Amino acid sequence: MTPIYPEVVVITVALTVLLLDLFVRKEQKSSLGWYSLAGVIIAALATFKLMGVTGSFFAGTFLLDRFSVYFKFSFYVACSLGILVSINYLKIEDIHRGEYYALMLFATAGMMLMASAGDLITIYLGLELMAMSIYVLAGFMRRDSRSNEAAIKYLLLGSFSSGIMLYGMSLLYGMSGTTNLAGIHAFLRGADLANPMVFLAMIMLIVSFGFKIAAAPFHMWVPDVYEGAPTSVTAFMSAGPKIAGFAVLLRVFSYALQPLQHDVTTIIAGIAVLTMAVGNIIALSQTNIKRMLAYSSIAHAGYALVGIAAGGPEGVASVMMYVFIYAVMNMGAFGIVIMLRRSGERGEEIKDFAGLGKTNKMAAFFMLIFMFSLTGIPPTAGFMGKFYIFKAAIQADMVWLAVVGVIFSAISAYFYLRVIMVMYMSEPQAEFKLATAPSLAIALVFSLVTVIYIGVYPDNVLNFARASIAAIL
Repeated sequence: MTPIYPEVVVITVALTVLLLDLFVRKEQKSSLGWYSLAGVIIAALATFKLMGVTGSFFAGTFLLDRFSVYFKFSFYVACSLGILVSINYLKIEDIHRGEYYALMLFATAGMMLMASAGDLITIYLGLELMAMSIYVLAGFMRRDSRSNEAAIKYLLLGSFSSGIMLYGMSLLYGMSGTTNLAGIHAFLRGADLANPMVFLAMIMLIVSFGFKIAAAPFHMWVPDVYEGAPTSVTAFMSAGPKIAGFAVLLRVFSYALQPLQHDVTTIIAGIAVLTMAVGNIIALSQTNIKRMLAYSSIAHAGYALVGIAAGGPEGVASVMMYVFIYAVMNMGAFGIVIMLRRSGERGEEIKDFAGLGKTNKMAAFFMLIFMFSLTGIPPTAGFMGKFYIFKAAIQADMVWLAVVGVIFSAISAYFYLRVIMVMYMSEPQAEFKLATAPSLAIALVFSLVTVIYIGVYPDNVLNFARASIAAIL
């Protein structure tokens, strides 16, 4: 089986979705979502068959190893949940265009390419395939001014960050004579690390990747884009692209730029503290659930950066585990937000959750678990994710960073638990029927079970991550 078979499957399914969209009637467009989901499952099975295969292909530009396999499975989960929460949401919003699912698949293919990248050019191509697809998805509701604004802001700032990335890559290429990650690693081991061009290239890559993972102070686009984009798109873009960003960040800084580890650690630790501070403190004052989850996303990027700053096998493995956990619990939370969306009302304000514990106990229970997990309360996956992140920091003699992380995690309890208080302590404003559907129910149940299972049995995911890091350390 060819090493790029999973990518070929995803892209082929995306292209056939565009073709089938011409022949499928408007009221049957949801079938394209199920078809896309089947394609993702086939790609996952192909990736599973390739788990024992390792190597460098296409002149070192494409790597197949356990590290890339781990992240590809994470992308499949994010894409599958994204498709499932979208099927009914698109009906509610009266969006009947099959290219929605094709764009989601193209974005996933870009993420997969990023995870397997062994070359700076491959990283850039995968990133742009992912980014351009999501630019369009963010503005998919063409008659909604907020959606248009989200797409324009994301496009402009995303293009700017991509330019910075290219400039940083060009500096590395100019000094090393190669764009191959292994070649750059070999060059830096014998280079003069005091060269200001080396430091400038490193800073430019940190800035550009910081934009992609929504780290402060490169986070300015996140609240407006998350709020304005269709909620199903926000759910997907808060999970998949963030995982992809960390996949590249780990491969580049833990391997290619490993000789610069001391400088990288100091800078990443500072960004982690700033990111946790900005995300958690500004989230305290939010009244819109999508903006609150946007700042929450920034804060969680900060927690993951703590693991990168810690470095070493435990630090890298904890980051890999954490970004997967975050994707699942965040997708679940957005799934409940989508349930509150009904014709004529967005259901995006925190006050819209008032009395949900009395009018729909099941939905309130699901949101309760997701909020507990995002806070980091046991026995949820969010607790185990933060536990291993902070443990790695302590083992790396960065106790101060772990303490800062715990403090900000405690601060975050206020805005997460506020949602729970509104659900259970407030009276319902009006009776309404939640926008439920089998596809959304599948996504929510999967997210809930995963959050609880990893919270009780974290070793399976953690050991998979630990077994996957040999390729970059």
